[in-house]
Amino acid sequence: MAYTEEQILEKFSNESTKEQAFSMLVQTFQEKLYWHIRRMVKSHDDADDVLQNTLIKIWRNLDKFKGNSKLYTWLYRIATNESLTFINQRKRKATTAIETEDYDLSASMKADPYFEGDEIQLKLQAAIDTLPNKQKQVFLMRYYDEMKYDEISDVLDTSVGALKASYHHAVKKIEKYLLQD
Repeated sequence: MAYTEEQILEKFSNESTKEQAFSMLVQTFQEKLYWHIRRMVKSHDDADDVLQNTLIKIWRNLDKFKGNSKLYTWLYRIATNESLTFINQRKRKATTAIETEDYDLSASMKADPYFEGDEIQLKLQAAIDTLPNKQKQVFLMRYYDEMKYDEISDVLDTSVGALKASYHHAVKKIEKYLLQD
């Protein structure tokens, strides 16, 4: 069952129902957050780890949520930051060049037993992997999560105009990549 943000925040404000509110939050947003993270880090196991870290951070900081944005955009911001932290840590630990890191992420999807996509999806993912980080984030949130630009703006703390430009450039680069054969 999905709960409204108001229901979750109301229960979270009461110390006796705080844990119930967190359970409601997890039931409502866990799957969306998982797929948002998964598209960034690629691997199911890595996505599970990052989701766990995200949920811990949400639990520790939910009482600091001020309501200046929607709850789910605040959750996406935390998930995005945790994903980027994970990716950056992986890159620092990697002994391979950064250029081959993106290829390795796409190639790892093919070997992932949880990936059920076809060759077209793998090629799309390879195209997405060629994008700069900001364009990649905007494309993923707009294309897969169907977020509005003002919501993405809250998550990434970027102007709507810049997001529209990033999305446009990302789409053009992906189209060019897909038409290369």
